[in-house]
Amino acid sequence: MQAIIHPSQINGIITAPASKSIMQRACAAALIKKGKSIIYNYGNSYDEKTALEIIQCLGATTIVNNNKICIESNGLYAVNNNIHCNESGLSVRLFTFLAATLNEEITINANGSLLKRPMHFFKEIFPLLNVTIHQSNNIFPFFVKGPLLPTTIEINASISSQYLTGLLFAYSAALQNKYQTDSFLNEQICIKANNLNSKPYINLTLQVMKHFGLFTPEVVGENRFCFNSKNYERSNANTTTEFTVEGDWSNAAFLLVAAAIAGKVKVNGMNFISEQADRRIVEVVEKIGCNFFINNESIQVEKKHLNCFDFDATHCPDLFPPLVALACNCKGISTIKGVNRLLYKESNRAEALQTEFAKMGVEILVDGDIMIIKGDNEIKGSNLNSHQDHRIVMACTIAALNASQNTKICNVEAVNKSYPLFFDHMKKLGTRIELY
Repeated sequence: MQAIIHPSQINGIITAPASKSIMQRACAAALIKKGKSIIYNYGNSYDEKTALEIIQCLGATTIVNNNKICIESNGLYAVNNNIHCNESGLSVRLFTFLAATLNEEITINANGSLLKRPMHFFKEIFPLLNVTIHQSNNIFPFFVKGPLLPTTIEINASISSQYLTGLLFAYSAALQNKYQTDSFLNEQICIKANNLNSKPYINLTLQVMKHFGLFTPEVVGENRFCFNSKNYERSNANTTTEFTVEGDWSNAAFLLVAAAIAGKVKVNGMNFISEQADRRIVEVVEKIGCNFFINNESIQVEKKHLNCFDFDATHCPDLFPPLVALACNCKGISTIKGVNRLLYKESNRAEALQTEFAKMGVEILVDGDIMIIKGDNEIKGSNLNSHQDHRIVMACTIAALNASQNTKICNVEAVNKSYPLFFDHMKKLGTRIELY
């Protein structure tokens, strides 16, 4: 599918889509917790659908009813020995570890950009945890067989915090099963995560685990996650856990940037004390000088001044695409730190942003871990490539609002990965878009 974006001024109110990152964690937690869980305000992105399909393969039943999903689980067991993670990076890193808690071989498969993303972490860690893995050249499909036996280990968490999220859920599931049948162990079991990036996402993981009553580790210092018998609470399978997925700051960031550069938008359904890393977009909105107003769970942004900015996105790399679209509309030179976090996304986002924004007349330089964006230039309409990356599609779309001519973007269906209603919402705000 292709889109033609006409230069537009926007105005309106949008309720933010649900956080797919939180929804995927909630699915994993509902699978581990024995009993019934009800999830409200779920989303309909490809990644969320993938998570729901996977937990059904691993023993959960799901019923969709109005704006809620009822999930029932009696613990992990293989209904289907073949798990397909599609193109969801979090799903493969989360559910591969959970599949490894089973005493039978599970096939893990994927497609799209995941086929090119590094997966050597599993091959390095699984032998330490009693898990066998057969993997050819670190690519899919690969085969894992447990049962995973938690032990104290050190890991390198520099590539992605999602591996640590998967380990924490798997340790919780394995230890919870053990403690429900055996006497408590006296020693603590710790995961030491060296070079940990995106710590807010780990805080989010721990928050979801605790809400569902899972065996949740104690955080010791900056990077040690320790499971102790003292912080284990025996779960009650007869209780029902209710959980509401909050609005997605990653996707709301695109709406707020669109408002800052081309009009006025109010976004509802936001949690301003959220553990989501991308909540920091509010800092940038304030820094650049546009009008903004926060009330309860809403934030309104209106175009005014657009001053250049400096921002460290090391722990919130998904903000890079909307921030680049913002920076090219600002006066002066803006810098964003954290380029090294962009290499293994749906695309190499550093290269994708440089390539596509260059076509729009925007000069972007990379100096080590710093991206430098030169504003004050006329943004030109052009023919752009999505790189099959949902966030590149959205970044190019909002930058095109201020272009001198129409902008054409190819393969825009990539937005379905995280924000299927993106173009509907942009049209609702007044953007003139042709999809074909």
